[in-house]
Amino acid sequence: MLTDFDKKLLNIIQTKLPLELRPFAIVAEELGVDEVTVIERLSCLKEQGYIRRFGAFFDSACLGYVSTLAAAKVQTEQMQTVALAVNEYAGVTHNYERDGEYNLWFTLMAADLKEQEQILAAIGKLPGVDGLVSLPAIEKYKVNVEFNL
Repeated sequence: MLTDFDKKLLNIIQTKLPLELRPFAIVAEELGVDEVTVIERLSCLKEQGYIRRFGAFFDSACLGYVSTLAAAKVQTEQMQTVALAVNEYAGVTHNYERDGEYNLWFTLMAADLKEQEQILAAIGKLPGVDGLVSLPAIEKYKVNVEFNL
């Protein structure tokens, strides 16, 4: 269960983590605790599953990467196996199951189109995958999501 302290900490680190040599010391000062407390609590929250990922977001296109949203038609009994296999690719940022014919969706970043095509082809050949479509963005809109706890 999240404590009031946890909620304040999570609210800060979502979008207000300072770009400093010791950002957690600054966060700790704001919360009235020491830096070690902040780091230990974040580690605990990650272990408990409240924090899935901790890292910076970057504009992959500006760095030369290509990306796509992909949808796979996966046999129900193979869903977990396929989802775990998809997650093994470093460029897959996340995947999720949806209702419908194409029931496993994921985003993929790759160094170039050739690499992207190779990865998608490999995923398309996984046992239980009956179809795969790539849906690259025509226009990009970035929506910032911040959860106020």
